[in-house]
Amino acid sequence: MRETRSVQLSIFDSYSKHEHSLMLAQLSRLLDEHSQILDLLNVDLIDKSRNQTGCCGLSVESIFRCLLLKQMLNISYERLSFHLSDSATYRTFARLAMNQYPSRASLQSVIRKIRPETLQQINELLCIQWHSQGHIDSTQVRIDSTVVDANIGAPSDSKLLDDSVRVLSRHLATCQRHTGLKLRITDQRRKARRLAFAIFYAKRAEKQALYPDLISCAMIVLKQIDRAITKLELLGQEQPSTVQWIQTAEHYRNLLCQVIHQTQQRVFENSPVPANEKIVSIFELHVDIIRKSARDTQYGHKINLATDTSGIVTYLSILEGNPADKILYQPVLKAHQELFGELPVTTVADGGYASIENVTTARADGVRQAAFHKRAGLGYHDMGVKRKTLTKLRAFRAGIEGNISELKRAFGLSKATWKKHDGFKAFVWSSVLTYNLVRVARLSTA
Repeated sequence: MRETRSVQLSIFDSYSKHEHSLMLAQLSRLLDEHSQILDLLNVDLIDKSRNQTGCCGLSVESIFRCLLLKQMLNISYERLSFHLSDSATYRTFARLAMNQYPSRASLQSVIRKIRPETLQQINELLCIQWHSQGHIDSTQVRIDSTVVDANIGAPSDSKLLDDSVRVLSRHLATCQRHTGLKLRITDQRRKARRLAFAIFYAKRAEKQALYPDLISCAMIVLKQIDRAITKLELLGQEQPSTVQWIQTAEHYRNLLCQVIHQTQQRVFENSPVPANEKIVSIFELHVDIIRKSARDTQYGHKINLATDTSGIVTYLSILEGNPADKILYQPVLKAHQELFGELPVTTVADGGYASIENVTTARADGVRQAAFHKRAGLGYHDMGVKRKTLTKLRAFRAGIEGNISELKRAFGLSKATWKKHDGFKAFVWSSVLTYNLVRVARLSTA
């Protein structure tokens, strides 16, 4: 049974006199003013179908505060568990009972239950209330995009082949335990690992001679997995564990076939593979290839965001692929109007967003000044500004670079470490939500 809030606070709870502790105290008061966000979290964290008996565990309020601490400190679950057991200030902020010392595993299991959609709803709810309280200035908006890396290494064909061989071979080794079918297999993991290392350290001219042996290992594993699936299907076993084993085997088998195909195409045919067809990780299939320049390629997702004059993130979208910035301008204005009931008076964006269509549409809808860092052939009259005004707006737009830098340095947005696509989105939204709460708490104490 999980409670929504800590019913009674301990008389021993206290914050130290340190600047960081005072900010946490202000943040705690801010969260108390917006207790309705707990109703949104209840949907994810309280399972009403289960019997309301047993140990209470962490309250919904404590779980959310632990999430904020993790993103604020940019630390692991193991480190968070230590701080919550060692620091009186952090325990007070998280509102833990005297006998509660959450472990790394328990923190991870409950925090990861919060869906990205819930975090987005909380952020939008807070932005609406902050706007009504005067914390958000909706008349001026600056827009920019950046890339958040996924938690994968730089991909290579040899590494993908080695990963596929390792995962499928390990899966074959568990066949008897999950299905009851005993298999005779030839383990290719050690050989594949040795060849992958050799390819990684070999000179360019020597790499191509090593790939046939590595692909041969992969083909042997494919034959073994096909033989196992065929035997299980002939036996007609329908136990859930058997069905699950077959589904997992087919999933990684299909991925290995794609990896072999793209390796043959790139290495032997010397033909490029389109980015939308290329596999960069067999574990994180959602990852996009974002090519920023000839030497700079990132693996993750592009995000589009907007901040106000105080640096509060009022808009965020996590994109698929690598769309041009020009088509990302209008969605920001539409979301701004839906959230605050009005369009901004002034918008300023990076030069990549500049187009005559964006300017014309924005000015026609009621945006008085639609400026861009680079004019890209647009006249001052088209954007509704003078030269001197554009210079000031360029300086204002540069502030979002600092906001993005703080998000990446202090709140971990440079790399999303949670697994799968939902985990990636939840990590991004939790970082942005924590950043907004901390910024408003600091503005309140200023």
